[in-house]
Amino acid sequence: MSVFLHIDMNNFYASVECAERPSLRSLPVAVAGDPKKRHGVVLAKNQIAKKYGVKTGDTVLEAQMKAPGIVFVPPQFDKYDKISRKMFGICNKYAYRVEPFGPDECWLDCTETEKMFGGGESIADELRERVKRELGITASVGVSFTKMFAKLGSDMKKPDGTTVIFEDNFRDKVWPLPAEELCGVGRKTTAKLNKINIHTIGELAHSDERVISKLLGKPGRDLRSIARGESCHDVREAIYGRDVKSVGHGLTALRDLTTDDDVETLVYYLSELVSARLRKYGFKASGVSVSARSFLLSRQGKQAVLPYPVSSSWDIAETAINLLRSFHDGTPLRSIDVSVFALSDERAPHQLSFFDDSLKSVKSESLDKAIEKIRLKYGRSAIIRGAQANQDIFTDKDVGDFLPFKR
Repeated sequence: MSVFLHIDMNNFYASVECAERPSLRSLPVAVAGDPKKRHGVVLAKNQIAKKYGVKTGDTVLEAQMKAPGIVFVPPQFDKYDKISRKMFGICNKYAYRVEPFGPDECWLDCTETEKMFGGGESIADELRERVKRELGITASVGVSFTKMFAKLGSDMKKPDGTTVIFEDNFRDKVWPLPAEELCGVGRKTTAKLNKINIHTIGELAHSDERVISKLLGKPGRDLRSIARGESCHDVREAIYGRDVKSVGHGLTALRDLTTDDDVETLVYYLSELVSARLRKYGFKASGVSVSARSFLLSRQGKQAVLPYPVSSSWDIAETAINLLRSFHDGTPLRSIDVSVFALSDERAPHQLSFFDDSLKSVKSESLDKAIEKIRLKYGRSAIIRGAQANQDIFTDKDVGDFLPFKR
């Protein structure tokens, strides 16, 4: 029988801050952005703030009303990244396969190693103790014969608990729970299930497969299978993760973008990030997509297919700017997203032409690589575009992969 574990570090960002500053441990604490820069929402909260009803996504004002005297701490993503990597390192001591599910949680396949450490529950308890001792924060762990039940178990005893769900007890432990507690069942799916009188995981497990398929399609059949304990998903090592279909970056500006220069400055910045990630993944892209949200919160977007694959920031930015010009009417913009699709291996042969800009694109890619080497050695600020000097549109963090809403 398979033995899967899911570890979830409790109140991750806030716990890291409280571990570093013990004086905060007795106070309600929230990691939150700066309201003056339009990022005034709660990213994480400690257990005390949670008891007051503070939730992730609350505005700073809402959190203050719920928990008078709450302490707000600015996020430090580089620090959270380091702690996250240490946690994954600890997990690798107990399993060959460790699959991240964000910076603060992951699955472990302990099927082949459980006997070495005394069983799944013993591994879970030892994991919790090591995380507490070595990182100074608590974690909850679920142990089960399926991945999704293991994740469900890690949510049952918080903070700092182990929950075991196996074939002889999952009907009693899992089936009475609300259907929305199952990973993959969001608000829209919950509403659809409730309309046909399915409110619990057990009711989903006993539902008619044809009805669920008609209501939700293949995802519905998969959820029903998960609820019945029939899921056979494997734990995938990070290097064998999900196929990358597209690469993108989006940003809400610190102020409304009111001029063409403002828009182009942000588009070039986002395109540099997209270009860097393409090189990191070893891809080129044959399509560019851009979307923009106005200060009235209406959104428009457009995409285009390129005549040849590219990875340079110049190609991506120029295409995105031209697309924006085709639909933007000058209304002040609040945010912009730039992404690329139709990805191909950068090592694959590509036909160049004397009659288009493909040769120019090769030179732009070489320039990007040279700039990247300088930045790796001397820091990002060592070389930037002139338009990005002294700008007041964005704060350069480069930590998009660890933002909690990027799931």
